[in-house]
Amino acid sequence: MFSMNHQKFMEMDELSLRKVPYFFIIDFLAENVEVYLENEIESSGLIIDFQDISTTKSKPELHEKIKWKSFPENLESFKNGFDFVQKNIQAGNSYLANYTRKTKIETNLTLEEIFYRADAKYKVFYKDFFVFFSPETFVKIMDTKILTYPMKGTIDASLENAVETLKNDKKEKAEHYTVVDLLRNDLSIVADNVQVDAFQHIDFIKTEQKDLYAMSSQISGILKPEFKGKIGSIMQELLPAGSILGAPKSKTLEIVLAAEKYNRGYYTGVCGWFDGENLDSCVMIRFIEKEGNHLYFKSGGGITHMSKLEDEYQEMKNKIYVPIH
Repeated sequence: MFSMNHQKFMEMDELSLRKVPYFFIIDFLAENVEVYLENEIESSGLIIDFQDISTTKSKPELHEKIKWKSFPENLESFKNGFDFVQKNIQAGNSYLANYTRKTKIETNLTLEEIFYRADAKYKVFYKDFFVFFSPETFVKIMDTKILTYPMKGTIDASLENAVETLKNDKKEKAEHYTVVDLLRNDLSIVADNVQVDAFQHIDFIKTEQKDLYAMSSQISGILKPEFKGKIGSIMQELLPAGSILGAPKSKTLEIVLAAEKYNRGYYTGVCGWFDGENLDSCVMIRFIEKEGNHLYFKSGGGITHMSKLEDEYQEMKNKIYVPIH
């Protein structure tokens, strides 16, 4: 469906069929695919902290107070792309599109210090080029079972009845249903007996700036025989991740690229660790990238026909945080 870096995906298949452990990183458009054997991770300038693998060293000492400032674009600038997306939704070209922006930030922390101080399920520091601290699992594979956990919908945890509000908000609910449906269809390409195991599960995310609740679901299936042990082929079929793109995928990708007018790069791509038996992978969100001497935080949210400009602008800004305890 999308142009892919075929050779690297074939390499991933070969390694996983031989049960050789490796770590991989794939950018948003799957134009850049990097594969690292276990003994290559440290020398490549990568630091990884997943649930099942950690290559972290001792945490660098930090004595001064953390400084953090963001410079989001103004509402008018945000509105240009937002209007373009909504116009396409109203025309029936898409029914959910994930619209993201890049925001300049200033901090007294280096990318590596951010990595060590952030608290998240998945963290990667990559060659002083980017760091991310993601709460979102992409797919897990355990033996022949494949699971995915689309995350869609967040709310400020300090609001009264925040969990109920999030679960019952018309727009958030519609968005969540759409992503679950999309991911269920995606999983059906590589798996049989696909089902939704858990719907609208709520996670608490603690941050330096504010606390959030995030909504996710769990979908599972049994890998089709032709995909068993072939992680590269599975990724090729499933990418880009539906939760950070929208639906239908092909047309929505055109819309998003035209609306955003910047290169997402590795942001909203996926990375994963195959331990020789099982796979754990994540969507690269909550993402800070270095360009020259400047740092940029990339964030966004899903747009539907019910989306309101001010709310989406606020959500994009709400996500500019580091989960530091």
